[in-house]
Amino acid sequence: MTEPIIIRGGRVVDPARRFDATADVLVEDGHVTGVRDGIAADGAHEIDARSLIVAPGFVDVHTHLRDPGLEYKEDIGSGTRAAARGGFTTVCAMPNTQPAMDTRATVEYVLRKAAAEALVRVLPIGAVSRERAGTALVEYGDLAEAGCIAFSDDGAPVADATLMRRALEYASAFVRPIIDHCEDPVLAHDAVMHEGWVSTRLGLRGAPAAAEATMVERDIALAEATGGHVHIAHVSTRAGVDAVRRGKARGVRVTAEVTPHHLTLTDEVVAFGAAGGEALLYETNAKVNPPLRSPNDVEACIEGLADGTIDCVATDHAPHAVIEKLCEFDDAAFGISGLETAFGLCMRLVHDGRLDLATLIERMTAGPVRALGLDRVAPGIGTLMDGGPADIVLLDPERRWTVDPQRFASKGTNTPLGGIELRGAVLATIAGGVVVYAQEAARV
Repeated sequence: MTEPIIIRGGRVVDPARRFDATADVLVEDGHVTGVRDGIAADGAHEIDARSLIVAPGFVDVHTHLRDPGLEYKEDIGSGTRAAARGGFTTVCAMPNTQPAMDTRATVEYVLRKAAAEALVRVLPIGAVSRERAGTALVEYGDLAEAGCIAFSDDGAPVADATLMRRALEYASAFVRPIIDHCEDPVLAHDAVMHEGWVSTRLGLRGAPAAAEATMVERDIALAEATGGHVHIAHVSTRAGVDAVRRGKARGVRVTAEVTPHHLTLTDEVVAFGAAGGEALLYETNAKVNPPLRSPNDVEACIEGLADGTIDCVATDHAPHAVIEKLCEFDDAAFGISGLETAFGLCMRLVHDGRLDLATLIERMTAGPVRALGLDRVAPGIGTLMDGGPADIVLLDPERRWTVDPQRFASKGTNTPLGGIELRGAVLATIAGGVVVYAQEAARV
């Protein structure tokens, strides 16, 4: 049994229950047992949340924990410590590990290690195809029974349309979505950033926006034909967002996510850094796939998140070793270490008046749960319902802090945000009734 906790006097924002009011939150035996004003409980540990936001723990449907096989980049322990610092109490682990999560044995290994080392809940995502090679389907029923909540070859698009059709058909039999990294591998061949004036000035091979849009359109058409559920990973282009919007309007089972960096950063960061300037930097920490796009694409992603076309924010946390970024741009690995900066970066949209705080919290809590149907496998996550798991985050939307990658809990320090001031901070994270992260300012 864990110690009872009362979180006092915060603004409780629980979009799943349409609750937004000043209240106390009572936690007993790892569960939420009351959300109301004036709670009394003898012997409970009290947390002063006045002037803070109290929300359900964030849910990330796109996290690369790198374990098994790539533990020099990240492991389940370090990755979930980073998640806790970012306010995430549930992370969905992507299958591009070594070996890939394409067998029951590998999935069971991840779950055993998570049970021993993870600070937050880990939900595995199985591969779509064996070895993520795009040629033969995995055993969907076996992986679903082992605990996989979805299937994805992320990092590799499902290029074969027939394989994607069969994947949607089989996955739907087990009520699981297919998550696709939408990128035409021919159009994007050898590309290292977005195709536009910045890539031309830098002399780097660019991937056109059409490389994403054509595959998003194909996947939606296949979902419509099969009745399957396709989830578009890290949508990044206006055409991609528009395709999702049209698909939803037709009643297709399509959902989508967007990353904090695709909501706030453009391809100009590759040339001039996140702080801006005149020198051409070739910033390898801004090399990500899909690439940072044009201002027009960023605008479309914000609009899509605000109007619900895009269901949720997902970090695409992709940690790498220093040597994999400390090299020529063409040779650098794709990816940004994003768990610990996600909330602060997304708060730019709130402070700029582009998104209200309650909507942002919805897109990081109830939104991802609804998008992938996670309440089937982990009831009560993404909300503060009575009897649900006590997964809670305390937020200060005004607190300013400077990103210092060397202080990350993640092994991956690869972020273009080093030295950048963000406004909006995670002060404490409670997972299953246990405080797994707290800043001194949290008064925990």
